[in-house]
Amino acid sequence: MGADNVLALAKRKECPVLIASTSEVYGDPLEHPQKESYWGHVNPIGPRGCYDESKRYQEALAMAYHRVHEVSIRIVRIFNTYGPRMRTDDGRVVPNFCLQALRGEPLTVYGLGRQTRSFCYVDDLVEGLLRLISVAHHEPVNLGNPSERTILEFAKTIISLTGSKSAITYQPLPLDDPKVRCPDIGKARQLLGWKPVVTLEEGLRKTIEHFRHELEAELHGAGSGGAAVKMQIANQRIDSLQLAIRARGHSIEYAGNSALARDALRACLKTVTSVTFPDD
Repeated sequence: MGADNVLALAKRKECPVLIASTSEVYGDPLEHPQKESYWGHVNPIGPRGCYDESKRYQEALAMAYHRVHEVSIRIVRIFNTYGPRMRTDDGRVVPNFCLQALRGEPLTVYGLGRQTRSFCYVDDLVEGLLRLISVAHHEPVNLGNPSERTILEFAKTIISLTGSKSAITYQPLPLDDPKVRCPDIGKARQLLGWKPVVTLEEGLRKTIEHFRHELEAELHGAGSGGAAVKMQIANQRIDSLQLAIRARGHSIEYAGNSALARDALRACLKTVTSVTFPDD
């Protein structure tokens, strides 16, 4: 409904519309890397079907407005994108891995971690979007980074860049989870003169720093307010654990004697300069 309303408004106002589509239109692809000409391999009644099919419908609707009403459209198929200011509760792999590593928790990998993804830094994506809106081209264009990594390799990279000692745990692979995902950006190169320039390691360092500050802000907020601190370690919530802590600038003093509490506190306070215990 939202896409239909925007396209109808664009028709009335005679203005262009950029459709932010997704690599999910390719589903669990049988073509690799994925070109814009590939129609995809999607399970319409699977657990990912609502999102996949809604984006495919959005593209179809945009093309119909273009053909019938001559609305000026741009369709961009966005592959995995990351960067600072992602939400801590986002649920996607980049925030999950970064936060787990910074907290000293095990990183959760699904299946054996052999599924591949390609990660594009947000600055590169924005540059591609600006270039696309400036050209007259109504068919889909892939924007993403063609540098492909397995999820297991990605998890190890996060652990290395954060300096974490986190382990890796394995969970069953979700139904219809794509085995591969990598864009063919030949059209973007030719049409827009565009390609990603930020390396994965460079982009991840900036992203990790963002999440480090987010965790520090959460910690200082809890300490200055005197609130109970609920910690998560080894994927088990310790909801009943209340820690009396006192914040002193970038130093925190713990006034309890629980070994479990100490371990949880040490794991969570990676961004704090020092942690002092009574018998240290």
